[in-house]
Amino acid sequence: MAGHNKWSSIKHKKGAADAKRGRVFTRLTREMIVAARNGSGDINSNPRLRTAVNAAKNANMPSANIDKAIKRGTGELEGVAYEEITYEGYGPNGVAVIVETVTDNKNRTVAEVRHIFSKYGGSLAENGSVSWMFEQKGVITVEASNIDEDDAIMEALEAGAEDAAFADGELEIITAVADFHKVSSYFEDKGFTISNAALTRIPKNKINADDFAENVMKLLDKLEDIDDVQEVFANFEIADHILEKLAE
Repeated sequence: MAGHNKWSSIKHKKGAADAKRGRVFTRLTREMIVAARNGSGDINSNPRLRTAVNAAKNANMPSANIDKAIKRGTGELEGVAYEEITYEGYGPNGVAVIVETVTDNKNRTVAEVRHIFSKYGGSLAENGSVSWMFEQKGVITVEASNIDEDDAIMEALEAGAEDAAFADGELEIITAVADFHKVSSYFEDKGFTISNAALTRIPKNKINADDFAENVMKLLDKLEDIDDVQEVFANFEIADHILEKLAE
């Protein structure tokens, strides 16, 4: 299952560009606010907040910004009241799409999401229409260019991972949701550098999108450009050489 989505590498490249515009900071801030509001402001007792804070640190967000986001979530500072809403739909050629959002105006958000689906060859669907096509998993990416691949994979499996594989000098680890923080903490405590750690949705089956790759990627890019969108998932696969060409 590891190496589950080659699109993730494209998204990381896009994320770097987004960071220059402050988009990554905005999304991370909202995630920390919601995580702190739904749990607590203590990263040791709130796994979701801990994940968000680690992601913010990896993105080089200033500590002051992180502290303010947490305090807004706990109510120590005034802030916008955000709501989490998930939308489901279909892209070109029936590709299943899930859009996770955090918004302070759901009417605005649903209008924007519906508009993008319609404009770029897709359609918004009712909740439950496509979510069953995905499994929720934890994905942890560890910088591992100087370690033995076989030993690292074995260590990941012994720590509780479901699967692990190497790609481009990194170890990608797949976990059950319940084991995500245990496995992540294991590698942190071992001194490894974790470049990315997040709960995600992995498609159970994928549609080959080689013949309409540009159309699918355009829809997903436009959805991700919506300010309120946190994450987009889709059940497709595209050949590496086509993805690389689209990423240029």
